[in-house]
Amino acid sequence: MEKLIFLDIDGTLTPAGTNVPPDSALEAIRRAQKNGHKVFLCTGRNLDMLKPLLVYGFDGVVSSSGGYVTYKDKVIVDIPMKKEQLDTALELLHKNGVFCTIEGKDGSFGDEDLKELLDGTEGGNSEIERWRKALSENLGIKPMSQYDGQPIYKVVIMARQEQQIDECRQALEKDFQFVIQDVPAHGCVNGELVNRQFDKGRGIQKIAEYLNVPLSDTFGFGDGMNDVEMLETVGTAVCMENGSETLKTYADYICPSVTDDGIYKAFEKFGLI
Repeated sequence: MEKLIFLDIDGTLTPAGTNVPPDSALEAIRRAQKNGHKVFLCTGRNLDMLKPLLVYGFDGVVSSSGGYVTYKDKVIVDIPMKKEQLDTALELLHKNGVFCTIEGKDGSFGDEDLKELLDGTEGGNSEIERWRKALSENLGIKPMSQYDGQPIYKVVIMARQEQQIDECRQALEKDFQFVIQDVPAHGCVNGELVNRQFDKGRGIQKIAEYLNVPLSDTFGFGDGMNDVEMLETVGTAVCMENGSETLKTYADYICPSVTDDGIYKAFEKFGLI
């Protein structure tokens, strides 16, 4: 029986802040596909940030937290936010001192002083690690001043205090879900604004419908609070041992950490390989 498998990236498929899955995870994916299952990336990253991972032969992607979804070469979901939504959000967030990165399908644009904020933080969750690495290595994040008007799917937010974000929430939560990570970095609170028209879970539903596979035959693997809707949607919900303690309450199974061959061991446990 064909299964659909959805994998978060940072802290799940790869160690946080890297684009290199463990060899064991790649072997698990290859064997699962050979057994007739389909494997998808399911991530907050935009399509541009997925390029280093697409070489591994995934069957499709749920990207931009569900705003842009593909199976093979078929685009199933494409829902950028409206320009007025983006303009209103950025104006209010910046007014309250919140640092922003906006993500289009083909590029990301960040506030010029975002790197300075991250350089002054320590530790944190897998999303913080991803941005810290992306900015330090100049991985395709352009200055906000170079934003060229392309459609935007998501706003990543970081602030020194949660109160700065809370002050924006009331005005913006009609259009956006505020997904705040529950493992804060020292000196920084981070999360993302996701358009209420989509999320990772609804992206998974669209793929399952397109392929005529019941949700009971789907698996989801994640580690952070932006994986909640994924774990609520799939038939079998898996959280990594290195993941959020809150997310673990949504999981059917806690697998070993990403650095302890967690993906391979879980695929093996569930008979996918």
